[in-house]
Amino acid sequence: MNLDRRSFLRLFAGTTAGLLAAACVNTLKQESAYPMTTQSAAKKIPVILDTDIGSDIDDTWALAMMLKSPELDVKLITTDTGDTRCRAKIVAKLLEVAGRTDIPIGIGIPRPEAPSSQAPWVEGYELSSYPGVVYEDAVGAIVETIMGSPEPITLVCIGPVPNIKAALEREPRIAERARFVGMHGSIRRGYNGSPQPVAEYNVARDPAACRAAFAAPWDVTITPLDTCGLVRLREAKYRIVRECKDPLIQALMENYRIWIRNSEWAGGLDPDKESSVLFDTVAVYLAFSEELLVIEKLGIRVTDDGRTLVDENAKRIRCATKWKDLDAFEDFLVKRLAG
Repeated sequence: MNLDRRSFLRLFAGTTAGLLAAACVNTLKQESAYPMTTQSAAKKIPVILDTDIGSDIDDTWALAMMLKSPELDVKLITTDTGDTRCRAKIVAKLLEVAGRTDIPIGIGIPRPEAPSSQAPWVEGYELSSYPGVVYEDAVGAIVETIMGSPEPITLVCIGPVPNIKAALEREPRIAERARFVGMHGSIRRGYNGSPQPVAEYNVARDPAACRAAFAAPWDVTITPLDTCGLVRLREAKYRIVRECKDPLIQALMENYRIWIRNSEWAGGLDPDKESSVLFDTVAVYLAFSEELLVIEKLGIRVTDDGRTLVDENAKRIRCATKWKDLDAFEDFLVKRLAG
């Protein structure tokens, strides 16, 4: 069945830079209840992003957030599930816009899926024109990057994870040299804050892969729908991002408009007034800070139909189950993107 996350939900019912930054954030409240990050004075965290960018627009928001997060040192971006070459084109073009062609891209394991809603944005774009490195074998690139790193790698996974399952099978020792941070699952709440947990898309698209990732002997932290499913920018917060002239943010807005036009099930969203739900931005945040979230250690069992059930006999993983201050996170997100 060819489904993306939101279709799945329906089934379950210098001076210039300084002036630019000021223009982007001048209507946002200046102080947050929390500091910008707990890693501000720390060494950069090496990360790999594994993404199914091009299905739901939140991956594009998450990539922009990651590129604007000074806490993170992005070592590799791999594409996951569906037309992974098209997804790699989206990543490559965004990295060119951002001036970050130093970041390698890995083309992940393909899997039949509906065409990307953002494909028109890369029509005519060739991966061969990308100035940086493109690996045909994302799984090999993940293994080599982790095993070759002098310090532990944080895997930020914001899609189904067949690449990660394959990497663990190819080289189990990567679990000794990495940690897993993902946008996965539904524990006590479902989509749109519903009190009924559901089989969340990133898990249900490949339960066996998610089960393997959770079971590996590394530290696992996830943001389930309980927290990530509540993030959306509206009114003044959204307007600050929408009107920001930073080229990367303008590219994000272009993709958002294309995505809405090409997604029948995105009806009702107004790109001039609000964002979609920005699930994946919370996983990026968890790569360097947990300050705004409540973390519980829970035994989580992945069922064959993609549910994430609390089970005392299952491996305990770290789950962001509640917000301490969702409003503060939204403010943080706006500052990070627009500043």
